[in-house]
Amino acid sequence: MKYSKEDKPERAGGAGAGSRAVPVALVVVVLCAFSFYLGGIYSTGRSLLDSIQPAPTALLALGAATTTRRPSDDGQARPALASTAAVAFPECPADYQDYTPCTDPKRWRRYGNYRLSFMERHCPPPPDRQQCLVPPPKGYKPPIRWPKSKDQCWYRNVPYDWINSQKSNQHWLVKEGDRFRFPGGGTMFPNGVGAYVDLMQGLVPGMRDGTVRTALDTGCGVASWGGDLLGRGILTVSLAPRDNHEAQVQFALERGIPAILGIISTQRLPFPSAAFDMAHCSRCLIPWTEFGGLYLLEIHRVLRPGGFWVLSGPPVNYENRWHGWNTTAQAQKADLDRLKKMLASMCFKLYSMKGDIAVWQKSADACYDKLTPVTTPAKCDDSVDPDAAWYVPMRSCVTAPSPKYRKLGLNATPKWPQRLSVAPERISVVPGSSAAAFKQDDARWKLRVKHYKTLLPALGSDKIRNVMDMNTVYGGFAGSLIKDPVWVMNVVSSYGPNSLGVVYDRGLIGVNHDWCEAFSTYPRTYDLLHLDGLFTAESHR
Repeated sequence: MKYSKEDKPERAGGAGAGSRAVPVALVVVVLCAFSFYLGGIYSTGRSLLDSIQPAPTALLALGAATTTRRPSDDGQARPALASTAAVAFPECPADYQDYTPCTDPKRWRRYGNYRLSFMERHCPPPPDRQQCLVPPPKGYKPPIRWPKSKDQCWYRNVPYDWINSQKSNQHWLVKEGDRFRFPGGGTMFPNGVGAYVDLMQGLVPGMRDGTVRTALDTGCGVASWGGDLLGRGILTVSLAPRDNHEAQVQFALERGIPAILGIISTQRLPFPSAAFDMAHCSRCLIPWTEFGGLYLLEIHRVLRPGGFWVLSGPPVNYENRWHGWNTTAQAQKADLDRLKKMLASMCFKLYSMKGDIAVWQKSADACYDKLTPVTTPAKCDDSVDPDAAWYVPMRSCVTAPSPKYRKLGLNATPKWPQRLSVAPERISVVPGSSAAAFKQDDARWKLRVKHYKTLLPALGSDKIRNVMDMNTVYGGFAGSLIKDPVWVMNVVSSYGPNSLGVVYDRGLIGVNHDWCEAFSTYPRTYDLLHLDGLFTAESHR
């Protein structure tokens, strides 16, 4: 019954106690219910946000249910461990099966062609964001398991013939029946990627003894170079844009090889400074000597002092190759001379050159002392953090090694795998961090991962290969899985303390990212998503 002032009964003699019974009882019931609600929340440490979150079905979270993103072998969805209210989303149209919201070719015409900037991240505004579930292609199967997946994948999982027809002479991949096979070919790999890397190891001995651990492959194709290096103890981030090659990065991830969508254009790559021990370009068609060498300056920024930049293809070995490059020997010689001059001005030294491969090494000495804010190229000032890498425009200046870090250079860094367990110098710039906190975090994750494996026995087996840690600090989760047949993409929030440099110093890989936007990958490319504290950290947003 609803009460109002008009309905309020008049007080009559001898009936006062009875008239107050109903409202008093109602107040007691309301207060009890409210107290019970508050107690239910605060006694378990849950927030109001937690009370409305659906049970995760593709996450491994502390205290949350777990499944993998790809269908199980029997095609059945695995049940969640906890039961909460479900949230239903409609299925996207079939032509969205490879939808990448922030690198969507359907929206490219809205952006300029300058330096191919339309291929960079351009996320749709909130009204245009899709709220639907991306469907798999017809005939999709659970991916072939690692390590067989490095050499083959199901055709129906990545049903694209463009690369097969256009690059068949380069042996990137070959369609055989119901699957693609990857023979390890490439433009500069006429004898296979293994022979190519063998030659490279002869030029860079540090690739053999654990000195070189992390690598960046720009314009990676189907990531055969990065795939070969995995067997040699080198962890590579393979990078390629979403372009007319259709699905380079999707092929790489289907194979179980680390890769992200990206392009060197106008914005910094999503990595900190001094991250990689090696960077590589095998006829990646990046115009290195144009725009004042701006792209070379970005490679310089992300390379560790003493790190190596490897180039094969034009203009290297032009004397023997120029006939097939639709150019002249004179033009290629001029381009090589210009490249050498630019690299020398950026404090690179020509390290070795043989056949189709040239190797430069980033200086770790006093070369940078001769650079000033007015030289060409200029020395970067302190106005922009060299580690800031989320929607930060590239700068036409040289990022000099910080004098604060004596052990940041490649030759001063512990070799792999020792570097995984050593607290890096850069931990001192992460707020609230210290060597003691690093050790404590490492020990805690070893215990947690041991517990995870009791909840999810597939973790550590060949059933899970591609893993993402959506909210890492020092990469402790990834470090605890280092002996398992997985690789982990460590993600550090662009809005939190930037600890990504520490992750790379340990010999692990990762990116900066804002989780209010889509990640730079294709659908169906990770087997396991792990998060710890992400919802809490982002609840204010």
